[in-house]
Amino acid sequence: MDPENLYEVDSEVPDLTGAVLLHHFEGFMDAGAAGRLLTEHLLETLESRVVARFDIDGLIDYRSRRPLMTYATDHWEDYAAPELVVHLLWDSAGHPFLLLTGPEPDRGWEAFIQAVRSLIDRWGVRLTVGYHGIPMGVPHTRPLNVIGHATRPELVSEYQPFFNRVQVPGNVSGLLEFRLGQAGHDAMGFAAQVPHYLAQSQYPTAAVTLLDALARATGLALPIGSLVDAAQAADAEIHRQVAESEEVAQVVEALERQYDAFIQTVGNTDLPSADELGAEFERFLAEQQRPPDHL
Repeated sequence: MDPENLYEVDSEVPDLTGAVLLHHFEGFMDAGAAGRLLTEHLLETLESRVVARFDIDGLIDYRSRRPLMTYATDHWEDYAAPELVVHLLWDSAGHPFLLLTGPEPDRGWEAFIQAVRSLIDRWGVRLTVGYHGIPMGVPHTRPLNVIGHATRPELVSEYQPFFNRVQVPGNVSGLLEFRLGQAGHDAMGFAAQVPHYLAQSQYPTAAVTLLDALARATGLALPIGSLVDAAQAADAEIHRQVAESEEVAQVVEALERQYDAFIQTVGNTDLPSADELGAEFERFLAEQQRPPDHL
């Protein structure tokens, strides 16, 4: 694949020197639909338009995730064609930024990443940031944490490391950050820790947590608005379900005790090293019980 032939760019794109590029891909891990909910929120609440489109036919396997088609009585009425695009948005203060979103490519990862790099160079992007949710053994009754990672330690200095060393399945978002770092670009990513018993549900609270992390890291004025209302409604429903099930309530209480014990360890004046902290948290996760499928 020729990276330069993988996309088409709108001829009328303003000067974006110093802008931020956010990215979220569908198909990899996104517990609580945290990344998807945040992406939808940004596109629904902020002015935007598409400025680049990728050649989706050359990048995805339609048989692995078939797009939906609508059949009406005696004919095919609609086809939900997948799109992998770059949106140009303006934050609440009128500052432009970019959002790359769509299905994660099934093939041609390196060519796709080279194509994204060429757009970053073309537009003078200063920072690239990915985001999604991951399932963790934490209770919904405690503040959600965010794991931050970046091509330079200075970019995520406010975030305490949780893991020493771990191998996870490859994904385009992670590889993009890795390759950008090798090329000398600033890039980072955020993973909201979603209670694992809510991983298959929509959990707007995790999207709010990601939005806050993005705003602090990029300086963008990102509106919260209806996302907070959705989070409050979801939290109320979760509390109701927990109250109605003694079994689920016991699981949550156990997670609370283990979480509080971990936080107390971190809060000691004689703080452990990053390696010790990572080992402790890995032990903490290993002790979690798999909860019922009620939630």
